[in-house]
Amino acid sequence: MLAKGPISQFIEKNYLHFNAAALMDAAKGYETHLLEGGKMMVTLAGAMSTAELGISLAEMIRQDKVAIISCTGANLEEDIMNLVAHSHYKRVPHYRDLSPQDEWDLLENHYNRVTDTCIPEEEAFRRLQKHIYKLWKDANDASEAFFPHEFMYKMLLSGVLEQYYEIDPKNSWMLAAAEKNLPIIVPGWEDSTMGNIFASYVIKNELNVHTVKNGIQYMAYLADWYIKNSAGKGVGFFQIGGGIAGDFPICVVPMLYQDMEIENIPFWSYFCQISDSTTSYGSYSGAVPNEKITWGKLDIHTPKFIVESDATIVVPLIFAWILNQ
Repeated sequence: MLAKGPISQFIEKNYLHFNAAALMDAAKGYETHLLEGGKMMVTLAGAMSTAELGISLAEMIRQDKVAIISCTGANLEEDIMNLVAHSHYKRVPHYRDLSPQDEWDLLENHYNRVTDTCIPEEEAFRRLQKHIYKLWKDANDASEAFFPHEFMYKMLLSGVLEQYYEIDPKNSWMLAAAEKNLPIIVPGWEDSTMGNIFASYVIKNELNVHTVKNGIQYMAYLADWYIKNSAGKGVGFFQIGGGIAGDFPICVVPMLYQDMEIENIPFWSYFCQISDSTTSYGSYSGAVPNEKITWGKLDIHTPKFIVESDATIVVPLIFAWILNQ
């Protein structure tokens, strides 16, 4: 095994208790899972792409530390938006002090705010829209259908966006994923800017709704992938945040053996969630890992970790450990 770099050495020396120790344990568990031949799913909730997780996630993908990703439609598109419109983003460090009028002014100036970061509508959303629409239209006219991430891969690999690149492309996780043809699951893609734009074309009768494959087809795609990849050490589940990005794919295991009645389907063989959602009544994002045992998602013996902290701080550190940085 390669020697650990300064970031990893710092973590190991200083992160000894509480959430810090949980971070360290989770990172070592992830590393052990890979060393023993396991594969890892990473799920992305929230606005992790706008938080520029691609700086570390892209390298994880290139080094085969991630086998499959589940993400929201927002994370799918916002990494590409950052790639092509980075200089037009507006940071608002004093966002807590904004008045309703300040927020309205941002809207009037075509900025959509995500906490302290404003995404520029014209350079980000519309710049992608004209290129993705052509791919949708071509598929529509040829009576073809593809998943949301496949359309994004086609757009990235065609080179049409290279004229707009505003960051080092090595920091785009979507570009790294496209170059690897990494499997991606995008549950609830309709709940995204590109999903809303596609819906508008469907409502206007310009595109057929079936041109973009849906969530049920994603579950079937994931079921086939899981059956083919869960032998041996199995597949781990590294969950960033909560919500549909995590809840949708983790359900493939009980679906396969309870609903498909396929015997000997392995449980997820590692589980870690990074979340600042507090444990509360009825909350999926705040549910402790052991609750998932009752749903047939995790085994009694599955290594389970939860780091109750800010994923934008925690995840790059765990990835740094995995990458020996």
